[in-house]
Amino acid sequence: MALRSEPTARQLRLAVELRRLREAAGLTARDAAALLGVTAPVVSQIESGIAGVSEKRLRRLASHYACTDGEFIDALVAMATDRTRGWWEEYRGLLPTSFLDLSELNHHAAFRRDVAILYVPGLLQTEDYARAVFSGRVPELTEEELELRVRHRMEGQQIPIPYELVIHESALRIRVSDRAASRAQLTKLLDLSEADSITVRVIPFDLDGFSRAASTMTYVGGPVPKLDTVVRDVPHGSAFIDSESQLSAFRTRFRKVEAVSLAPERSRDLIHRLTKEL
Repeated sequence: MALRSEPTARQLRLAVELRRLREAAGLTARDAAALLGVTAPVVSQIESGIAGVSEKRLRRLASHYACTDGEFIDALVAMATDRTRGWWEEYRGLLPTSFLDLSELNHHAAFRRDVAILYVPGLLQTEDYARAVFSGRVPELTEEELELRVRHRMEGQQIPIPYELVIHESALRIRVSDRAASRAQLTKLLDLSEADSITVRVIPFDLDGFSRAASTMTYVGGPVPKLDTVVRDVPHGSAFIDSESQLSAFRTRFRKVEAVSLAPERSRDLIHRLTKEL
């Protein structure tokens, strides 16, 4: 099997989980290689994501590692054998890989939860809003780079999964463009909030003791909780967080932020009022 020069985030996640299983079993890469009848470099390549692994080998490894979580193993097998070439592949080599990795993550998600403080999340942005957000990038994008990002964002807005958004009033009031664009964005948010699969809650300014302004996050559900992922913005792009302890912390953080937000109906009333003010 040919080695990959640039594994995707999904391929790297599979590799990380296999390494975690081996380490939990107290085995070295050399031990795992002996169990498979291969060399240690082969195991190293699998655990770094530059080489794939067959279902047969993966199940043998899980057995040797004494992993008895059948649902988790099945989910890893699905990751290992998936050959999906999604719509985002059209942008490979044209956009940073973090854009493609997030699109792939969304494609395979069981659910998604966002906490937004300053901007409306990309899944719900209008084209004008997205263009204004990308236009503020430093260094400035070329016209071609800008349009590629906007087109990619618009193409990735299918939301067939349960989606929960907790958004601060500041994100609703900040005008990334002009009044017309802001009004159109709030109207789109109102329309989408009526969908059965989408829940929008607002954190109002008139709230005492809100100390979680740094809680901006995207929480993406995997096929099993162990394969959930948190995505956070960093200066160089996006950081994918997947350790069990951090996932647990972010689950708690989301529920605490959600608990101080307005109910969906009151949130829609607030968004409607802000729309009328523009």
